[in-house]
Amino acid sequence: MLFVLAPLAGMFLATPLQDVVETTRDKEVTDSIFLTLWTSMLATVVFALGAIPLAYLLARRNFPMKRLVSGIVDLPIVIPHSAAGIAILGFVSRSSPLGKLASVAGLDFVGHPLGIAVAMAFVSLPFLLNAARDGFAAVPERLEKAALTLGASPLRVFFTISLPLAWRSIISGLIMMFARGMSEFGAVVIIAYHPMVTSVLIFERFGAFGLKYARPVSVIFIMVSLVFFILLRSLAKEKKN
Repeated sequence: MLFVLAPLAGMFLATPLQDVVETTRDKEVTDSIFLTLWTSMLATVVFALGAIPLAYLLARRNFPMKRLVSGIVDLPIVIPHSAAGIAILGFVSRSSPLGKLASVAGLDFVGHPLGIAVAMAFVSLPFLLNAARDGFAAVPERLEKAALTLGASPLRVFFTISLPLAWRSIISGLIMMFARGMSEFGAVVIIAYHPMVTSVLIFERFGAFGLKYARPVSVIFIMVSLVFFILLRSLAKEKKN
């Protein structure tokens, strides 16, 4: 705890309250925080629609090359995030199949909030997948088999038994994915330097002006992140109760 708190406490103590108050009135800062929050939330919600069923499949089914699939799921955690950004850039660039398809609809992932959301999802998805997989694995299979023998369809079993019983782990995974997406820098900065999410803005202000201008933004974003993290944990606890 001291190791975690000491650097943060040092930064808070070194940042005058007046600087923090003035920074909260900076539209560039507030816009970047809002952008960071909604793109991370978008990435979490959209990719959860595919991640949760995949986690159930990994927990309940044996299939060829399952270990390879599980290893691929964890890859974004271990590869450098700058390399992840370069990989994503090649995937969503204007010359890629996805980029060409998006351009038909008038979209361009590079330098766009949608590109930011894709980068956030890539690096944070393993947190949801692993948490949900562990949650589904902890659900007794006998309950699912009993429901099937009583005539329930596999889809009904999933939504009425498996999902509710694994919800505790899924909620934790969703929160961790959202939080990890908010903090991402390496992959995002390659996809979209502008518009700037807060992590990129902090880096930009540190490089251009030094600690004096980077610290207040860091302090504000840490406080916002802490508030959201506590709020989401509280809501999850209430839901589980």
